[in-house]
Amino acid sequence: MIRMTIDDPLLVVIAGPTAVGKTTLSISLASHFNTEIISADSRQFFREMHIGTAAPSEKETALVKHHFVHHLSIRDGYNVSQFETDALALLDDLFKQHAVVLMVGGSGLYIHAVTDGIDLLPDPDPEIRQQLKETLAVSGIAALQDELTMLDPVYAGQVDLKNPARLMRALEICRMTGVPYSSLRKHKPGQRPFRVLKMGLELSREILYSRINSRVDAMLQAGLIDEALALYPFRQLNALNTLGYKELFDYFEGLTSLEQAIEKIKIHSRRYAKRQLTWFKKDPDYNWFQPDDFNRMISLISG
Repeated sequence: MIRMTIDDPLLVVIAGPTAVGKTTLSISLASHFNTEIISADSRQFFREMHIGTAAPSEKETALVKHHFVHHLSIRDGYNVSQFETDALALLDDLFKQHAVVLMVGGSGLYIHAVTDGIDLLPDPDPEIRQQLKETLAVSGIAALQDELTMLDPVYAGQVDLKNPARLMRALEICRMTGVPYSSLRKHKPGQRPFRVLKMGLELSREILYSRINSRVDAMLQAGLIDEALALYPFRQLNALNTLGYKELFDYFEGLTSLEQAIEKIKIHSRRYAKRQLTWFKKDPDYNWFQPDDFNRMISLISG
């Protein structure tokens, strides 16, 4: 067995879909290794959003110190590039005290930013984004497709042309920089002064979907509707374009019944979990475990 020291630091990633059991397991692992947890769940950054994001409870954060949980307000601007910078700076400090640090979450892009780095792209431009949204609304997705084909034929040949969000982001970069989006996507891994061990959690689809449905019911019992109602006046903020809140906002506006909104939360949560797994499964560096494979995970981290 290799003895770990702070001269050979290790970042252990615990990733997986929503409701798979990341929080409980990571607290047990962090307690075992006497270390701290960095949250890589972008929905848990905002202090006003507690119930709907399944953020760690006060009792759980008292057991193990968590970072990047409720450190922002929904009014604060924040992006994955800032998270990469902040998380790397924090790791620099944490590795002076701990040989092992955990990073836990389901936001694949945020995890990738810390472990491998992201492309240096400009922040979104609200004015250009609004122009593109208006183009989509008035002229349809074909107008976005045609412009992207003209400005960046390389990326147009790679992207899902039916995904308006990706089309708008690429066009936004093209308009802001005057160069093709594809020319800025270098995909060069960042050099990190620590080792990375990636561990993914999975369950059978039947069990995972049942846990997702139960979690939504528990959130409702805990007061999710009241939490969403308090946030409804700020629904235009980007932070609130979030699963669990959007569906209830539609209910408040009379667009759906409460029963329909709840069912949509469950359906959208299951689809989100599927997308999360698809993201993580594309990375061959992940070692996959059931959430109760505690001893096997301990052995992998230790040796």
